[in-house]
Amino acid sequence: MLLTKHVHACVSLEKDGTRIVLDPGALSPDADEAVAAAHAVLVTHEHFDHFDAELIAAALDARPELRVYGTASVAAILGSHGGRVRTVTAGDAFAVGSFSVTVHGRRHALIHPDIPCPDNVGYLVDAALYHPGDAYFVPDAPVRTLLLPTSGPWTKLGEAADFVRAVQPDRIVQIHELMLSELGQNSTATLLGENGLTGTPLTRLSPGTTIQL
Repeated sequence: MLLTKHVHACVSLEKDGTRIVLDPGALSPDADEAVAAAHAVLVTHEHFDHFDAELIAAALDARPELRVYGTASVAAILGSHGGRVRTVTAGDAFAVGSFSVTVHGRRHALIHPDIPCPDNVGYLVDAALYHPGDAYFVPDAPVRTLLLPTSGPWTKLGEAADFVRAVQPDRIVQIHELMLSELGQNSTATLLGENGLTGTPLTRLSPGTTIQL
């Protein structure tokens, strides 16, 4: 498959003429273009940096072939759209074209006891690439490419390192990095990468970059 990195938590995947986009949020300036090119949108949770509700609702209205998968809260915000918005929970599996997707995890990582934790699911695509959303939940399945969130009010470098060690992917691609400066991204990549705490190659992609997995 081809992976395209967008700003923050959003990525697009393409294979055999099918394109899916994960977590097109309000902090991703080209989320509208990513959604316009997608056959399906996968949303991990309802926070605005992962889920631009107005954008996705407009796309559903404009494109009857579009499908959206997300938590119950995401589905409630969007409405059914004739069954084209599907609620998913841990243990579910579905296909989009030739892509196979399984669903893992249940809750957003804790920010603070005073802040509610919404439902959060991770998506394992083609039993190879895992997008965890805002949680360091370890799926009960092998992962070749781990999309690793590295910045946010809930993240901690030590927990990120332990997450990578538990998942044991072949490679890491950094996502959810927008709150880090260039210096912060370099430092994080050093600490979490092949010569750091995890021993796993870590790739930093500029927004708009496409790689083959």
